[in-house]
Amino acid sequence: MTAKLINGTKIAEEIRAEVAEGVLEMRDRHGIAPGLAVILIGEDPASSVYVRNKEKAALEAGMLSNTVLLPADASENEVLAHLARLNGDARVHGILVQLPVPEHIDENTVIEAIDPAKDVDGLHPFNMGLLMAGRPRFVPATPLGIQQMLVRTGHDPEGKHVVVCGRSNIVGKPVAALLMQRSQGANATVTVCHTRTKDLAAITRQADILIAAMGAPRAITADMVKTGVVVIDVGINRVDAPERKRGYRLVGDVDFDAVSEKAAAITPVPGGVGPMTIAMLLSNTLKAARLSIHPELDK
Repeated sequence: MTAKLINGTKIAEEIRAEVAEGVLEMRDRHGIAPGLAVILIGEDPASSVYVRNKEKAALEAGMLSNTVLLPADASENEVLAHLARLNGDARVHGILVQLPVPEHIDENTVIEAIDPAKDVDGLHPFNMGLLMAGRPRFVPATPLGIQQMLVRTGHDPEGKHVVVCGRSNIVGKPVAALLMQRSQGANATVTVCHTRTKDLAAITRQADILIAAMGAPRAITADMVKTGVVVIDVGINRVDAPERKRGYRLVGDVDFDAVSEKAAAITPVPGGVGPMTIAMLLSNTLKAARLSIHPELDK
């Protein structure tokens, strides 16, 4: 392998330590601990583990953590009632609803019921609009983490051609909007590809920085990238691995072994983008707490 690994676990630890310092300062100066509330509907194993990790990380950073566990058959009105309560709770600075939600609940209705000032997932249309307008308040955690990984490893996007494979509201759209802004850690020329893109490989080969967020295992192959590309692999997919005790292994959206032979730098799966998401969620929660004290900073 010739590519240098971008260690998301290490970078996330650095950011979480910075957040913990900020939380301590807020406690000392204002007697306030940032509070994060998470609503989990149902018992999806992956979501449950992720929520527990968020709670643990928040507590380790010195924050208050409140997890609301609801049964899978909870009504939309029940979820909205909990959101209304959390919106009005001054001890709670950040709120998120773990996605996906059960089919009988409208995801957009739930997201739009969160107070935009507490929307630390950055998915409320108001916060999405601020991002597009170049005035970001809360950027979705994964895109924000990607930006930090690039900047902190010396791969500033400025002047680079960034190709984003994927157009989800959680990763693809916001990371494209973030990296095209006229600001530090951005100023890139961004191309977004998706399932209807013709001759995808011809576009991905132009990328100085390639962000793969397609949800398809090993979809980006070595012939689809140029030598010296920086690759951020957002994907996390289960593939059969009978030789393993669990019967599966986790792989990204990039053919890691082959692409590593051409890339200058690449994120592993696991241990790449994943740890950054929780770190940036904590960072957003700290920011929300600061803005609750100093709203004049939200300009």
